[in-house]
Amino acid sequence: MAKQAAPAAKQAAPVPGKSVATPKVARTATEHPDYHFIKVVLTDGSSFTTRSTYGKEGDTLNLDIDPSTHPAWTGGEQKLMDRGGRLSRFNSRFGNMSFGKK
Repeated sequence: MAKQAAPAAKQAAPVPGKSVATPKVARTATEHPDYHFIKVVLTDGSSFTTRSTYGKEGDTLNLDIDPSTHPAWTGGEQKLMDRGGRLSRFNSRFGNMSFGKK
C-alpha cells in the first residue's frame, strides 16, 4: 500500500469587517520622535533643561502658566475678574434693582 499525502490545509476566507494580519516589517528610524534637549523658562525667570520633541535642539520654551503661579497648583482663591466689562455691564443694568427689603 502506498502512503497517501496529507491533505493540504485550507486557508480560511477573510471575514468581512475583520482586519487581515499583515506580515511584520522592520521599524524604520523615522517612526520614533526626535527627542532633544530644550530650555524651559518659567514665569518667575527660573529655567531648567529637559528632553522634549518641541522645536529643535537648544530651543527655548517660555511658559505663560506654570505650577508656581497657577491656582490649580498653588491652592489660591478664585477671584471674580471683570473681563471684557461684563461684570460692570451687569451692575450698571441691574445694580439699582432691589428685590424685597434689605
